[in-house]
Amino acid sequence: MLFIPLPFAVALLLLILFVTVLRRDEEATPNRPFLALILLAALQSVLSGLRWGYGVQTVGMVAPVIAALVPPLAYAGVSRLVRTSRRPLPVRIALHALPAVVILLLTAFWRDAIDIALVLVFVGYALAILLLMRPGADALRLAPFEGAVPAYRAIIFTAAALCLSAAVDTFVFLDLTSAHSERALTLISIGNLSVLAILGIAAAAASRSRAPAETVETALRPETSEDKETIAAVDVLMETRKLYRDANLNLDRLARKAGIPARQISAAINRAMDKNVSQYVNDYRIAEACRLLAATEKPVTEVMFEVGFQTKSNFNREFRRVTDMTPVAWRQRKG
Repeated sequence: MLFIPLPFAVALLLLILFVTVLRRDEEATPNRPFLALILLAALQSVLSGLRWGYGVQTVGMVAPVIAALVPPLAYAGVSRLVRTSRRPLPVRIALHALPAVVILLLTAFWRDAIDIALVLVFVGYALAILLLMRPGADALRLAPFEGAVPAYRAIIFTAAALCLSAAVDTFVFLDLTSAHSERALTLISIGNLSVLAILGIAAAAASRSRAPAETVETALRPETSEDKETIAAVDVLMETRKLYRDANLNLDRLARKAGIPARQISAAINRAMDKNVSQYVNDYRIAEACRLLAATEKPVTEVMFEVGFQTKSNFNREFRRVTDMTPVAWRQRKG
């Protein structure tokens, strides 16, 4: 039976993903909610295999509670890239543990309501994540600029995956109640794979990537005199202090250096330049990279690190966006 090993295979892949992310971030501050999310999903997948593959029905008491912790951890991981919470840590833990507590109470007193409650939890947290992302990629104030676009796209896809998981739970519930439960195993298999997708994207969101084009609503607003003054102040910092060379530069840090609110910087660059702050900073990085490639014999990798990039994929992608060619082709053409 092909279904039986699938949850365990998913769990193994999740553990491999956990080790990969942990090693990748060993020199930086790890995004602990995302790491916990990966481990939790691996455990959930094992429990699913025990229940549906081997008929161990007792795990059904634990699995819903564990499932209720997945969306809060996804939200907590995203919020660490968006903002620092002013609430004390115990308060935040209590708030995010509330869904699991509710599911635990339902398990004891009203089991028929568990499936509906889980759907509401998944959809509710998906909407909460989308609300955090309303400003676009510039919402990721605490994420390095190099990591803005893939992170933004990954987070949006994560919210969609949470909704997909809720939809699978709904179909399973309807299938079981309609006395055609033979389809439930297939639906649960899809659910396990969707969890893997959620966690893969969540881990990607914790990594350093870049940001998408700004929303139409922001771009259509007219430029103001305050926007020009804001951009001029940031330009001075970029040109005199070379802030773009800082690989860990993010919107929050840039705002502190400039003494200007992060939202004001983001809005000014969006309106006046029709790009987000990540692209604005990367434009400076690529401009210096072009100069170094043309005027020096430094290897491309050394140039990449010197101007503030940390990965070849992001460097090559941004280089193509600005120049329509690769760094090697640029050097050959200018040579």
